[in-house]
Amino acid sequence: MSTVTMLRARRDDGVREKFARSAASPGTAASLGTAKFADWLAGRRLAHHFRVERVPFAQLDGWSFAPDTGNLAHRSGRFFTIEGISAETGTAPFPYWEQPIIRQPEVGILGLLAREFDGVLHFLMQAKMEPGNRNLLQLSPTVQATRSNYTKVHRGADVKYIDHFVRAGRGRVLADVLQSEHGAWFLGKSNRNMIVETDEDVALDDDFCWLTLGQIGALLRRDNVVNMDARTVLACVPTGRADEGALHSDLGLRSWFAGVRARQDVRVTRKPLARVADWVRGPSGIEREDGRYFRVVGVSVEADSREVGGWSQPLIEPRGTGVTGFLTRRFGGVPHLLVHARMEAGLLDTVELAPTVQYTPGNYAHLAGGLRPPFLDGVLAAEPARVRYEAVHSEEGGRFLNAESRYLFVEADESEAPLRPPPDYCWATPAQLNELVQHSRYVNVQARTLLAVLNSGAVTL
Repeated sequence: MSTVTMLRARRDDGVREKFARSAASPGTAASLGTAKFADWLAGRRLAHHFRVERVPFAQLDGWSFAPDTGNLAHRSGRFFTIEGISAETGTAPFPYWEQPIIRQPEVGILGLLAREFDGVLHFLMQAKMEPGNRNLLQLSPTVQATRSNYTKVHRGADVKYIDHFVRAGRGRVLADVLQSEHGAWFLGKSNRNMIVETDEDVALDDDFCWLTLGQIGALLRRDNVVNMDARTVLACVPTGRADEGALHSDLGLRSWFAGVRARQDVRVTRKPLARVADWVRGPSGIEREDGRYFRVVGVSVEADSREVGGWSQPLIEPRGTGVTGFLTRRFGGVPHLLVHARMEAGLLDTVELAPTVQYTPGNYAHLAGGLRPPFLDGVLAAEPARVRYEAVHSEEGGRFLNAESRYLFVEADESEAPLRPPPDYCWATPAQLNELVQHSRYVNVQARTLLAVLNSGAVTL
């Protein structure tokens, strides 16, 4: 008796069409009206009690410095630790440095639940409090949970809607990829970025709302509304943009990137936090002697909308607002982005594709001439007519305090961004980055924010 083997299509282009329709939609009767969003978010803030207070390390409940290493860890042995690393690159302007870093080896889930209403894909978004956000409450994915959260190490309430992402057969997977987090502040951290479509009726919790991709794009034009975890998932949306061609073939782009990775000679070594050079631990902070980059602080938190109503934890607080942007040009009528193969000590492969510029300017104010970061001064001096997109977005509010970056797309010409850029830079189309982001450890978290802006239609280049 013969057996018939059924083969599946390797790619479903209908998925791309679903996202394109959603990006073009300003909303439907099923979604929360964009004009009503600010009032809805303010109402969710008033409906709950939130408090975040800075406290000395001695007042962090359950956290302590290990007597042998000085590492800052929780008594449960879970969640995360603050440890130290040394990084040796051998290249100017920073051939060697040491720093504290967050080590959180567990993989979390960042999940968007999607459903069609009136033929348009909607996303279930959450008004979620994070202690590090300057305005506390921002729009997050349906599920934003570490493994410790959804396995209830903290013995708190269940994570709402988690079954759609951890139980097989609950829906149709539209996107699913492991992506890195901030490589400057996390050591080897990644999350599973997922979009799952359901046909089930979904009970709508008060802190959740349905929005189209186009509505989220409109909100991405506002400061500090859509959080980092939502942005990284939206970057993984397979888009319907046509790619008329590119300066480099897809293989050529990957080959250039593989070459950059291969010639990087980076040595990253874990070391006890107590022996990290140039950093000083005080009662309420761990910081560099020169005051640059960031410091580690402690906070006490109350939030009755979270799985646990109160807790305390350390956070990384950067010094200053970052500037993160792509320089853009059109070649043959096709928009291109100047990507940077950027080394960051905490990345598993040390190098990922980043925006043209990704710096906190104050950290480089002491450098002059050729030691200044490439393209930074040009972006800082860009006249408004060349800025196609600009918004301030918060970074990960669960681990970073008041971490914000000014995100931009800036039009450039040959004098500002040459056709043949420096060796660690390359021109790529948005469609090429969209293909690469379907795979792990190609596109860094800052570039994914700007890709989310494009995917949602917040700007057209």
